[in-house]
Amino acid sequence: MNTAETYEFDRMGYLLIPELLTASEVSRLAAAIDRLEELATRQLRRPVDKVSAWGPEYRYDKDYGYYVQGAREAGKTMIIEDFFNGDACFDMLVDHAPTMQYIRAIVQERPTINNSEIRIRYPGNQTKTHLGGPVASKYRYAYTGQGISCMMVRMIYFVHDVGPGQGEFCVVPATHKSNMPSPYAGSDPDKEPGMIGLPVKAGDAILFTENLRHGGLTNHSQQTRKTLHVGYGPYWMKSQNIATMDEEQHILPQTFARYAPEQRLLFRSWNTLLPG
Repeated sequence: MNTAETYEFDRMGYLLIPELLTASEVSRLAAAIDRLEELATRQLRRPVDKVSAWGPEYRYDKDYGYYVQGAREAGKTMIIEDFFNGDACFDMLVDHAPTMQYIRAIVQERPTINNSEIRIRYPGNQTKTHLGGPVASKYRYAYTGQGISCMMVRMIYFVHDVGPGQGEFCVVPATHKSNMPSPYAGSDPDKEPGMIGLPVKAGDAILFTENLRHGGLTNHSQQTRKTLHVGYGPYWMKSQNIATMDEEQHILPQTFARYAPEQRLLFRSWNTLLPG
């Protein structure tokens, strides 16, 4: 993370990072997302397995170790959590060197992964605006004598282009430093003053602090928008997936067994429970 990127992240609360993934990585990740989308679609026909404390209803795939909520239809979103269990192709994102250069620059304590989501947004869908201003301490942003100090941050990886009208990720820049909550009624990102969409190309990524006000503009196109979210924070922060909020990270033993020691350190609870 160079000086200009550090300045811009502190000033704006996010960075758009071009070509963080190679074309080969994009191709493999996109194919893995498509495979899990098909599996998850079948799971959504089953009875509910778990209701999150936050409200959403989840189905759990015991063979592939992921939780899924939502629907595969116009105007809806499908969210697949704990996707690392679902396909070894995603292992490339665990201790991904270009990503970790950014994460270690803004999370001062040893960072771990606390969130893993595939977000599939079908035509007509939007993601409501949330956060910004004073927030819960586990999402806070600070600047200390050691520099930027974030609690939860996310990296969003894009496996296809997302242009204007295609449901761009959107932010209200600099709201991670606001001392006041948003005064605007409702949570429609298309109508909120100051909200901007961030067009991206396949292979790009967006890094942002959860303290930033953000959402997803309406997808007015016929393209289904697919992204990978990986969240990071200090080692003591537990899962920030909605299905397992504030529980231990849900990593299957067979998933953990695939990882090198450096990768295992990104899942705090397991590196004390399993050997090697």
